[in-house]
Amino acid sequence: MTPDEMAALQAAAFDGATRWSAASIRAALAAPGGFAVVRADAFLLGRVVADEAELLTLVVGAGARRRGVGRTLMAGFDDVARRRGARQAFLEVAADNAAALALYRGAGWTGAGRRAAYYGDVDALILRKSF
Repeated sequence: MTPDEMAALQAAAFDGATRWSAASIRAALAAPGGFAVVRADAFLLGRVVADEAELLTLVVGAGARRRGVGRTLMAGFDDVARRRGARQAFLEVAADNAAALALYRGAGWTGAGRRAAYYGDVDALILRKSF
């Protein structure tokens, strides 16, 4: 999947405030430690710096949801992060995104903090996972 295809998939899944442009995706992939885990109609972007990983964004197209694709992406993230030396990982998620929270908590992520009004009127929850 190209960065242009990733940006189009994300545009269909998220509102304007949280969308990544194709240029932003290219920059994330080109940055030190940047990586993608890609499946048909789904992807995530992450990075590993020193012993910490960060899940930057995860997108599952509407037609692929509720089929285990998100869990597969998360397992791929864990694998890449561990192979690159990460001992822990972090992500931010909208506090009102019940589906994402269920996915992340089911994959072993726990609460680490909160950013008030990070997504406009919605707080971001900071989640953490140890490897």
